[in-house]
Amino acid sequence: MTRGRPRDTAIEGRLLAAAAEELRHGGYDGLSIDRVAERAGVAKTTLYRRWASKAELVVALIAMMREEIPFEPSDDPRADLTALVTAIAAGLSETPTTLIADLAAAAAREPRVGESVRALWAERHGAVTAVVAKAQEAGLVLDHVAPALLVDQLVGPLYYRLLVTQEPLTPEYARTLVLSVLGPEESP
Repeated sequence: MTRGRPRDTAIEGRLLAAAAEELRHGGYDGLSIDRVAERAGVAKTTLYRRWASKAELVVALIAMMREEIPFEPSDDPRADLTALVTAIAAGLSETPTTLIADLAAAAAREPRVGESVRALWAERHGAVTAVVAKAQEAGLVLDHVAPALLVDQLVGPLYYRLLVTQEPLTPEYARTLVLSVLGPEESP
C-alpha cells in the first residue's frame, strides 16, 4: 500500500526541463537547485523529495536523455550508421560545448554522475557497435578491426571537433566519417 499522493509526472517533466535549461545556461557547476525549482514553478522541497542532490537531478536528466534517443536499425548498415552519426553530430551541435565539457568534468568528479554518463554512452555505443558488426557481416567493413574500435573512430572525431578544434559538426562531416570507416559505396 502506497502512502500519500502519487507523483505528478508533469511536475517531474517541468523540473527536468528547468534543470536542462539551467545546465545550458550555467553548466554543471552553476546549476542551482533554487533556480531550477523557481523556473519549474514548484517549491524547493518538491524537487528535493524527488532528487536529494544536484548530482541525482543530473543523473535523472541523463536518464531522460537516454530515453529520448531511440535507434531502430534497418537492413542497411551504411544508412543506419550515416543516420546515427549525423544525429549524434546534430545533437552535439545543439548542446552548448561548455555543458558537454562540464558534464565530462562532473562525470570524472562525481561517481553517480559518472555512472549515469557511462551508462548513457554504453547504451549508444552498443547500438552502434551492433550496426558496425552487421556491416562487417555484409562485407562493408573490414573484419580485422573490432566493431567497438570502429565505433570509437566514428564518434571520437565528433567530440574532438566539438571540444578541441571547435570546427562545425555538419551532416557532410558526419557522412565523411562514415565513408572513412566503410569506404566508398560500391556501384551495382
